[in-house]
Amino acid sequence: MNLLFVIIGLVLLIVGGNWLLKAAVGFSLRLQIPKIVIGMTVVSFATSAPELIVSIKSALNGHPDIALGNVIGSNIANLGLVLAITILLSTIKIEKSFYKTDWPVMMIASVLLYLFIYFDETLTRGEGITMVVFLILFLLYLLKFQKKAVTNDDPDDNTLIPLSKTIIFLIIGGVALWGGSELLIDGAVGMAENFNVSKRVIGISVVSVGTSIPELAASVIAIIKKEKAISIGNLIGSNVFNILAVLGITSIITPIQMVDTRLLSNDIYWMLFISFLILPLNFIPSKMKLSWKEGLVLITIYGAFMYTMFF
Repeated sequence: MNLLFVIIGLVLLIVGGNWLLKAAVGFSLRLQIPKIVIGMTVVSFATSAPELIVSIKSALNGHPDIALGNVIGSNIANLGLVLAITILLSTIKIEKSFYKTDWPVMMIASVLLYLFIYFDETLTRGEGITMVVFLILFLLYLLKFQKKAVTNDDPDDNTLIPLSKTIIFLIIGGVALWGGSELLIDGAVGMAENFNVSKRVIGISVVSVGTSIPELAASVIAIIKKEKAISIGNLIGSNVFNILAVLGITSIITPIQMVDTRLLSNDIYWMLFISFLILPLNFIPSKMKLSWKEGLVLITIYGAFMYTMFF
């Protein structure tokens, strides 16, 4: 029954996130918000909605390790699993914005998270505010200086859907996200108790991989359609939002007190390591390209990380 709750919860989160995304873009187009702003703010927040809702509900329900494990595990999965599978299927070229903006900001956000929880094992409201302010400054920087580096290639974003349909998408999406988060958290906590494993392990494995499924699906579909818009920047942007927006907003609503210290002594180091590794992989052996060789490296590291979770 717990596994069923987890599966249904993940399906509702994926579907709800998609509907919320359509509603958000629909409202933005009606308000004549520039496409560049939609891509960097509305779309980014909407696609991070599953992680955000799960983390907030987990923290409020007294399961902070699921909230932290969800984000740390998601960031590792985005690079070690999603990116690995993507480049195993097709070589991708790396834009200059990767090492000028995207990667440095991801590393700053990752180190910031580490420092915030290292000393007191708590993510406080003040630290959450700092993270959200940093995110806003980053978005403002992108808007002013990196407009060409941020694109939104989804053709659906150009179609103005009826207002009534937009409202329906918003309502159904919101309800699906809420219901999905309830089922996923209940199922995850139940699985942790039944299998006698920590909530941290369930958060980093089942929950984090589940909330990374939309990114994986989008990457595989893009390859099948032979689209050139596959970008490592999308996954790095997701990691930045996971830390600064998801954990930032969650800790503003309720401080996140770490329970399982292995999140700090083990898991976050894996996140820092794989995040850093992406930079040298972009230059060795092929400059500004990621191919199946780098994919094998990343997925091997992800496999080793998951092994440490259960053995």
